[in-house]
Amino acid sequence: MNRVSVIGAGTMGNGIAHVFAQNGFSVNLVDVSKDQLNTAVATITKNLDRQVAKGTITQGAKEDTLKNITTHTSLEEGVKFAELVVEAATENIELKLNIFKNLDTHAPAGCILASNTSSISITKIASVTSRPGQVIGMHFMNPVPVMKLVEIINGYATTKEVTDAIVNLSKQLNKVPCIVNDYPGFIANRILMPMINEAIYSLYEGVASVEAIDTVMKLGMAHPMGPLQLADFIGLDVCLSILTVLHDGFGNPKYAPCPLLVNMVTAKKLGIKTGEGFYQYQSNSKELVVSPRFK
Repeated sequence: MNRVSVIGAGTMGNGIAHVFAQNGFSVNLVDVSKDQLNTAVATITKNLDRQVAKGTITQGAKEDTLKNITTHTSLEEGVKFAELVVEAATENIELKLNIFKNLDTHAPAGCILASNTSSISITKIASVTSRPGQVIGMHFMNPVPVMKLVEIINGYATTKEVTDAIVNLSKQLNKVPCIVNDYPGFIANRILMPMINEAIYSLYEGVASVEAIDTVMKLGMAHPMGPLQLADFIGLDVCLSILTVLHDGFGNPKYAPCPLLVNMVTAKKLGIKTGEGFYQYQSNSKELVVSPRFK
């Protein structure tokens, strides 16, 4: 397997394309927006430059990686020779189902169709294709070039051959694959999101400040990043989407999103991507500044 198509050139998509290309795969990066594709290639180039500066790769390896990436605005053109497609579009179920219907039409018959979804049912995604046995979850962690884990999610019909192929492929990318079954939130987000939600509830109920909550988890639990800072990093809209999937999927009130989270998403205070969430973010500044809303 050498020809990979990545659908979606956002943060996750460009990271996935980067990792495959750096490991010698021929990558077609597909997005409806040419501007987004240009931004993605610029981001990959910047991240490769950082690796060169640190001495983890050579200048030649950087150039080879970039040569392995071709961009497309046409899904049909971008996947017609693919052996694996990794979908990394926005975490929206209708969008993903539409993409997989199109992939089923245009990708070669033997092509494996993977989704980078962080919570949406692989079985549901597979149900809109004529090849459910070849559909699997391949959930990378952000930032993809740095994080080692790939959460591999078996849908109800995913074949063992496909699972084995994706496990072996993940190892080729120098990642650590972990196989889980297809239930809401899988494992990573089934455990992570209730923790983040509880941290937001603790702030909402006045139990502690933003700084106190994150400091307790960093110094007391050895987390590299506090849950509120992590929520900003993930995107508060993404956190809300995953919690909604958990709440709808299990029908358990313990997964109900905190009203503060709902209000912040409604107000478009989504974290790093909008410049403000629980913290404020300014370009070229690494200082962590709590949002005035929470001071």
